[in-house]
Amino acid sequence: MNGPDFVGLVGVAAYLSAYGLLQLGTLKVEDNRYALLNALGALLILYSLLYDFNLASFVTQSAWLILTAIGFIRSQGKRSRTARS
Repeated sequence: MNGPDFVGLVGVAAYLSAYGLLQLGTLKVEDNRYALLNALGALLILYSLLYDFNLASFVTQSAWLILTAIGFIRSQGKRSRTARS
């Protein structure tokens, strides 16, 4: 196993951790750690794709990263509105 493959597997572990912790009730979708694990997973897999490119994986990971960022920003907006109330 080479370095980029290992980095990609760490990204997969981040995704699976986020999903598993969500399903177990340890994390909630609004939890910043959930967004962090998802973003980290996407970034690490995108890094690994620099060395062994796959278009379908690149599109999937890019979309996942963008959607995670959108969700994080929306969640932060809701929190700030709730805090002001």
